[in-house]
Amino acid sequence: MKHFVFVLLIIVTHSFVNAQGKPLKLNDSAMALYKKNPQKAIQILEKALQISIDNSDSFQIARSKNNLGIVYRDLGNFESAMKLSTEALQTNDSLIKASAYNNIGIINRNLAKYDDALINYLKALDIYQAKQLKSEIATTFNSIGLVYSYNDIKDKAIEYHLKAKEIFESLDNKKGISEVYNNIAIIYANEGDLEKALDYFKYSLNIEKALNDQKGMAESINNIGAVYYYLSEIDSALVYFRKSLAIEKSIGDMAGISASYNNLANVLIEVNRLDNTKTYIDSAMYFAKKSKIAVDIESALHNYSQYYEAKKDNKKALDYFKELVTFRDSLLNIKTNEKIAELEIEYQTEKKEKEILSQRADIAEQELELNEKNTQLLGLAVLAVVLTLLGYLFYSQQKLKNRQLKKENELKDALLKIETQNRLQEQRLRISRDLHDNIGAQLTFIISSLDNLKYGFKLPEKLSDKLKSISEFTTTTIYDLRDTIWAMNKSEITIEDLQSRISNFIDKANVATNQFKYEFNSNAPEVENYKLTSLQGMNIYRIIQEAINNAIKYSDANHIKVHFNCIDELISIIVEDDGKGFDLETTSMGNGIHNMKKRAQDIAAYLDINSTRGQGTSVNLKIKVQ
Repeated sequence: MKHFVFVLLIIVTHSFVNAQGKPLKLNDSAMALYKKNPQKAIQILEKALQISIDNSDSFQIARSKNNLGIVYRDLGNFESAMKLSTEALQTNDSLIKASAYNNIGIINRNLAKYDDALINYLKALDIYQAKQLKSEIATTFNSIGLVYSYNDIKDKAIEYHLKAKEIFESLDNKKGISEVYNNIAIIYANEGDLEKALDYFKYSLNIEKALNDQKGMAESINNIGAVYYYLSEIDSALVYFRKSLAIEKSIGDMAGISASYNNLANVLIEVNRLDNTKTYIDSAMYFAKKSKIAVDIESALHNYSQYYEAKKDNKKALDYFKELVTFRDSLLNIKTNEKIAELEIEYQTEKKEKEILSQRADIAEQELELNEKNTQLLGLAVLAVVLTLLGYLFYSQQKLKNRQLKKENELKDALLKIETQNRLQEQRLRISRDLHDNIGAQLTFIISSLDNLKYGFKLPEKLSDKLKSISEFTTTTIYDLRDTIWAMNKSEITIEDLQSRISNFIDKANVATNQFKYEFNSNAPEVENYKLTSLQGMNIYRIIQEAINNAIKYSDANHIKVHFNCIDELISIIVEDDGKGFDLETTSMGNGIHNMKKRAQDIAAYLDINSTRGQGTSVNLKIKVQ
């Protein structure tokens, strides 16, 4: 499957304040029309900035600069956008600062600086939450979701997108709803659920049309084109990509123009229509370099390599492939995901600490109130009922003290829990980092070296086949390593996540072995209520892998089926084939079946293997979940 650039829709919050004067009106006018006519908006904003400078109005200067930064960012001019929004941070106005942080976050995300993007988004979020600005909070949640989506952390991405969706729907914010649906659709598309992704993209497009948002329309049309390609509807894909390109040219969106040219070239190479393809790639590279968008430059280099390979010019294909590898290496930051996870932990920890400090302040206030009551009660000591009042005072003091002790114990437990979770997450990150840095990097180097040998030398057919076999084995090992890291990076695994992982494995097996027909069935529509430990999730996944692999290797079957059911906190998984079967009593069990039984025993699961000669084999796995 080819790789296309899905366009993530984003909105940016602006600071609107009650102020007087021409710069304010010019800023409002420009930001109302910049989605439809960005060039006109720039002219108006530059006029507002000049008036503000002439009047030495620092507030309007910052506002005009940040709004210019937003428009330039929307057009792909990230260098100017970063400079303007950074200068806008000099203001004392917190809302302008929040908008500037948000815009800088978007720029860093487009430049593949994901940790810097997340830092700026969290700064903006702190301001919006302090001022209880729901729309801006939702916008920032959506932006944070995009960072996780780009780093393939799908569960966190969907979590933040759904938070944004809930707020936008409560506010009836059509633009926000459109963008959330679009971004969730991209996750579905990347996971292979193309029909659901197409419905979401079209829903987003209808909203953008109703809003007459030219940029939003272009981005949704581009995404629909990509889905049609994946559905093998090539002509429809080309029509939508060209529609998107026409709109992006009309508004001067360099980033969008580059993405559309890359997508058009990608499709044409795939269907071997090579006459004008290089012109599209040249155009994509020109606009990608002009806007400095890393993902578009990478896509253009990939297209050059594929184009020359299709033209049978292996030397140029290899040259561009090497340039692509060098470019990826220059961008690769294996610390990015770890940094994002660390930032998330730091942010959540800081949030908990603030809550704890707030509770301590409440306790101190209660103590102050208690002291005041003591003073009042002492003043009444001369009354005849002094003994009764003192008894009541003692009772009240004891009750408050018990409540204080209870709250203090709760605070200590919360702190201990947070500290334990942080230590556990740090250990997981450290182990997965070691696996990724040492073993993963070495395996990737082996694959790259084998590919260079195949491209750079004319090798005998047997040796070439052997190198191909080694490369495929190494690639499989990397996938297994990624599966292990996937499980280690999670404190718990949802049933929905496990189903998705199993479904992806079956899809890959289906592509690799065309002689089998695979089926994946599930009657668990509410699996999000169930969770597994990372150990349980990984062992279940490996047992299913081994069962399918055994069926492929030994069964001579026509059909392989996987049934996945959740009933009353019991997961039932059945892997069955219609192959030749074997005699359980006379056939010696290999390491694969012993490993399956050992994994089931480790997670307290029930495993039953049934097989009859001539009737096939079934592997039944059952485990209780919470």
